[in-house]
Amino acid sequence: METLYYSQMKSPIGQLWIAVSKNGLVMIEFEGREFPPVKFDKNVSWVISEEKTAKVKKQLQQYFDGHRTEFDLPLDPRIGTDFQRKCWDLVAKIPYGETRSYQELAKELKSPNASRAVGGANGANPIPIVVPCHRVINSDGHLGGYGGGLDKKEQLLSLERALPGTGPLFFKAPKSKSAKVGV
Repeated sequence: METLYYSQMKSPIGQLWIAVSKNGLVMIEFEGREFPPVKFDKNVSWVISEEKTAKVKKQLQQYFDGHRTEFDLPLDPRIGTDFQRKCWDLVAKIPYGETRSYQELAKELKSPNASRAVGGANGANPIPIVVPCHRVINSDGHLGGYGGGLDKKEQLLSLERALPGTGPLFFKAPKSKSAKVGV
């Protein structure tokens, strides 16, 4: 039986659940959802550990404080079809402070009519914020959907100053960059 370690973190967008394996970050989940997830692999033992999740929490806090624009964390997503994983790989490459449309990503995936499928993949992203699906919006500039709620998506984009005419709602301005995320 494999052990996954998890803990909670207070953030400006609400409580977050963080889960890691020995290989990396498995998931970030927003408050209001069942955790640990009941429908997860039955061969997994869930253990609360502040120590094992500390690196992830530190980098997330740096991001929320405006001191980190890229994450340097090994990732270990446990779900996803090949198409979803390809979407997440593209999403992970969207720079801080920038957005892409669902349609742009569909075209990059050589599936120009798959905008809704890209949206579905983003909705299934097990590692939001670190794999920044909040940076994907509608072609007309509207936010579209977000698994954590549109208010959280707007707050994250505001933090990154990625929405025209907005500034941080409750965040400090970014001060430095750090290493890149690898999906």
